[in-house]
Amino acid sequence: MELTITTLAERPELEGPMWQMKDLWPEFMMYDPVGWANMARIVRELPEYVLVATDDDGKVVARAFSVPFRLHTEGRGELPDTGWDQMLLWAFSDLRHGHKPDTVSAIEVTVDTGALGRGLSATMLGAMRDNARRLGYSEVVAPVRPNGKHLEAASSIHEYAFRTRESDGLPHDPWLRVHVRAGAVIEKVAPASMTIASSVERWREWTGLPFDADGPVEVEGALVPVHCEVSRGYAVYVEPNVWVRHAL
Repeated sequence: MELTITTLAERPELEGPMWQMKDLWPEFMMYDPVGWANMARIVRELPEYVLVATDDDGKVVARAFSVPFRLHTEGRGELPDTGWDQMLLWAFSDLRHGHKPDTVSAIEVTVDTGALGRGLSATMLGAMRDNARRLGYSEVVAPVRPNGKHLEAASSIHEYAFRTRESDGLPHDPWLRVHVRAGAVIEKVAPASMTIASSVERWREWTGLPFDADGPVEVEGALVPVHCEVSRGYAVYVEPNVWVRHAL
């Protein structure tokens, strides 16, 4: 497959097809309130940080979102425990107040389901690094959603994040492995990277599960169990991610 990767600023006509890609994101992941409020803003206000890949036929097969923000400033400096959500909040706060960014954070890399298994995620990650370098940055950070963690939701993210393979010392998790192969260093866990809270009725709609007892509920696609308070009518998912740093 011959890929053409451009920014959305260069090819704004790809916005519609980009959103229409078929992906594997679990339904409940669409309802993080911070993401709901800000993802479309990246497209509108930061299109030079949105990458779109098309194949030989011009079909959109992958996308990658990132945001610029100011890390090295008073009250910040450290990558936050509230990972993915905090990146979006910092990025758009800095944009609103005119603060010059010094770092780029990855937000999402998504591959169309019809193009999986061809290494496109690694290609898009490389393109994101190149784009950040082109824009004058020396570092990309990423609150990585380890894509194998959902297979062992009860495991500790603090152990899982740093687990390696005996064969080569690379991360056990496939998506973390892609980052490390690209030059990233795993830094820390973001234990509360994304928080999705809703009624038990909505969780039943999203998952098809009964949510009929208080306590942890393992949900397909979730990295950790969802905490259910059926007696109080709500359930909360707090997703951990893993912070990595890419020096450019």
